[in-house]
Amino acid sequence: MAKRGGFPGGMGMPGNMSNLMKQAQKMQKQLEESQKELEEKEFSASAGGGAVEVTISGKKQVTAVKLKEEVVDPDDIEMLEDLIMAAMNEALRKVEEETQNSMGKLTGGLGMGGGFPF
Repeated sequence: MAKRGGFPGGMGMPGNMSNLMKQAQKMQKQLEESQKELEEKEFSASAGGGAVEVTISGKKQVTAVKLKEEVVDPDDIEMLEDLIMAAMNEALRKVEEETQNSMGKLTGGLGMGGGFPF
């Protein structure tokens, strides 16, 4: 009778499943550690030639906003708003980029977003 399935050694599945579960648990721990490290980092970005600087944590919380005095013009509030928005968006982009890089290293580029390929 021909064997079916892709498991070598007949009923090798229990050993393979155990090994797979150990690998999954190891990867989960690494992902959690990587996420914690990321949350402790800070990412800064500036706009307007450094007139506005925003710092955001890895938890995507704004931790600092710095404004140069010359950018505060009561007659042009919209420019200041735009610069703050641009700096915040760039800082958030940096957080996202670091998240993707960090997770990609652990998942081996599987694009699983922290998931597992089973």
